[in-house]
Amino acid sequence: MDCNTLLNFRRGLYACFARGGDALMNVNDALLSDTSAGSFVQLSLSPFFVRRWPSLYTALEDGQIDRDALRRLFAQKMPAPAPGQRLRIGVDASSIARPLSKTAADRTYVHQSNLPKGAKPVRAGWQFSTLSVLPEKPSSWTYVLDNQRIPSHQTQGEVAAQQLREIVPLLPQRPLLTADGYYGSSTFLQLTAGIACDKLTRFAKNRVLYRPAPPRTRKQGRPKLDGAPFKGKDQTTHGPPDAHWQTEEDNGKRVEVDVWNHLHFKDARHIPVSVLRVTRHAAKDTKRDPRVSWFLFEGQQMPPLSEVSPAYALRYSLEHAYRVDKQDLLWESVRLRTPKAFENWTDLVAGVRNQLCLARSQVKALRQPWERNDRPASPQQVRRAMGRILIELGTPARPSQPRGKSPGWTQGRPRKPAPTYPVILKPTQKTKNTRHRPKRQAKNAFTNLPWTDTTVAKWVWVI
Repeated sequence: MDCNTLLNFRRGLYACFARGGDALMNVNDALLSDTSAGSFVQLSLSPFFVRRWPSLYTALEDGQIDRDALRRLFAQKMPAPAPGQRLRIGVDASSIARPLSKTAADRTYVHQSNLPKGAKPVRAGWQFSTLSVLPEKPSSWTYVLDNQRIPSHQTQGEVAAQQLREIVPLLPQRPLLTADGYYGSSTFLQLTAGIACDKLTRFAKNRVLYRPAPPRTRKQGRPKLDGAPFKGKDQTTHGPPDAHWQTEEDNGKRVEVDVWNHLHFKDARHIPVSVLRVTRHAAKDTKRDPRVSWFLFEGQQMPPLSEVSPAYALRYSLEHAYRVDKQDLLWESVRLRTPKAFENWTDLVAGVRNQLCLARSQVKALRQPWERNDRPASPQQVRRAMGRILIELGTPARPSQPRGKSPGWTQGRPRKPAPTYPVILKPTQKTKNTRHRPKRQAKNAFTNLPWTDTTVAKWVWVI
């Protein structure tokens, strides 16, 4: 990756700013190079931000970003996978907690971790779905393809499926998507049916799959739609695997991978899937180090059995990337009132992350004296050296034009308080059983008596 790629990316990014592009580009350059800013307003002290501090908020509130053009730019400039390697992408969702922001619209109840013991891990806020290119080795170096807010009228799976429909046609090859157990469901498989993407997700062992239906017989009645069940918890329903692979780790313990093909969900019979079971005999059998892990694959080209666990382990790079975005790139700390303004800020953070990925091979990372030199450079270390690169590349933004002193608030103009919005509670989607069930009879102590008249039975019981 040469500097021309980074320069073309910055020009394309500036072209995606439909309104307020000069101020948005200044915010981008300040965030890209200033590692000393501990808050959003401190970015105005950067030498690359040539405006005053109120322009930070004005750029995000009044600016407009062409998101379709931004997706095309991200997909066009993405780093190509190594020769012989497959393009691996990952999808996940992260929460932006806003429990006290009553003036922020379209807040829902989202998951919030690291709360005091006994507290429910739920807070009011926004949630964003991120689709990224995963690195070759687990790290925080992910390249964002799309980052979209999950509105209150949509679910996490619906937004992820929408992102795949918009991004996958722009990719140079058929990718392999890795995701956690939320996406290993029949609902997500039906939402993503027809998308040219292979999916490798976690699979809950308490779910039930079915084998193909047996051939039709001449007996009367409706033919069977499903075959024998496959229950992860019940080993007697597994049968012999269709493929098996094993190896030994450095400590001499075995690692086994078993595959069962031609399975399906009852409500998605037209989508064949495969179930993989990875058994690590050296594991501690805890939540973080399970001995048996279940995976679900749907697609055309299953990865080699020896690469199932390493391929899925790359998904955890999204967690490290979220940590960098929230701690170093100030993604969560910015207090903006409207969802649109925060979506603009999210696009800027994604653009900064992608610029760091493109400049990684061209920048000599600046390390602190206590940071080790034998480890690969982190995004924060590359970010410290981006100031020199920006001086060489320049900025496509036009210089600011002073407009004089603002007239301020007009005398006699009424001040209205900002509108407040309630937290929207998403309804849980439960499938209703349409089969007729007979009503339960009311429990009565005299029902089982031989007399048919309940009144007589009561008098006899009293006597």
